[in-house]
Amino acid sequence: MRVRAAVLEEFGSPLSIQEVDLAEPKAREVLVRLAACGVCHTDLYTASGADPTGYAPCVLGHEGAGVVERVGDGVTLVAPGDHVITLFAPECGKCVHCLSDRTNRCIAIREQQGLGYLPDGTTRLSRDGEPLRHFMGTSTFAEYTVMPEIALAKVNPEAPLDGCAPFACGLSTGIGAALYTARVEPGSTCVVFGCGLVGLGAVIGCRLAGAERIVAVDLSEERLGQARHHGATDTRVAADDTVDWIRSETGGFGADYTFEATGLVGVMRQAVESAREDWGLATMCGVAGKGEVLGIVPRFLITGRRVTGSSFGGVKGRSQVPPLVDRWLAGEIDVDSLLSHRLTLDEVNRGFELMEAQDGIRSVIAFD
Repeated sequence: MRVRAAVLEEFGSPLSIQEVDLAEPKAREVLVRLAACGVCHTDLYTASGADPTGYAPCVLGHEGAGVVERVGDGVTLVAPGDHVITLFAPECGKCVHCLSDRTNRCIAIREQQGLGYLPDGTTRLSRDGEPLRHFMGTSTFAEYTVMPEIALAKVNPEAPLDGCAPFACGLSTGIGAALYTARVEPGSTCVVFGCGLVGLGAVIGCRLAGAERIVAVDLSEERLGQARHHGATDTRVAADDTVDWIRSETGGFGADYTFEATGLVGVMRQAVESAREDWGLATMCGVAGKGEVLGIVPRFLITGRRVTGSSFGGVKGRSQVPPLVDRWLAGEIDVDSLLSHRLTLDEVNRGFELMEAQDGIRSVIAFD
């Protein structure tokens, strides 16, 4: 079938909206009609050329939600008509990582996915007879996509699909960082650096976990207002003395949990230094640029602080994303306030511009 898609032709250039060919799903693959797709920083990061694992040409997009149209042979996890969220972090349920509660990094299809192919080493996308690579196993900047069944989370059909889209990456990453990676304890003190979608998700996750004090740090007063709306008890405009201020507010020790959601190594260091000595945990959610290095003074570690990374918030996609959507439907998460701009596929580059200008929280492409 012919579908319209946003193609990354070369790094540093605007995405090109064009028609490409999409083949039918093969065994254990699913054809999804996209209803909505968030414009995520990871797409911009790859398009800019800053991602050391990036490749072009390919069809970008990974924060998608839609409806199953057709399934290939052997598919048992979803059926036509199901509402689904696309998962760049699949969950096969059988590999050594899926069977462990210590990680969500399924290894079943990782090798081919990282190269831009589906599990059998080929693509379903093509242009003028030549293969066109997928992105993060999803390629959701398109009207339709074909994906492995283990990379789809079936969700409640009552959930509006434009609101489901952010759960495919940014929102789940932030919420999960608090609930599943750091495992925030009730009554604790948390600090979140950066109040974009991931950071606001971390604020939400800390609130859901029962944190007593949640401090949000950002340069934008508007985003700090959003943080208060989603559960932050304290907000502070980022400054050179942020670490000293956090320590002064915590008896000189630091916060029990800190979360970094900016991708800036300088802020990552602040998150480490703001964590409580003896047991503080600093969780890194942001993605730094190519070649950047995080420098940590060893004294901050030997006095008990810990540092960890968080991929997709530690969320196991098929089993743990649907319950997060249910918590939204139950009124525990205000998703609507996070959807700041609704765009068409033709406006995808405008989505990147809005992101760079920090205009709003999440732009969402709506498909007809």
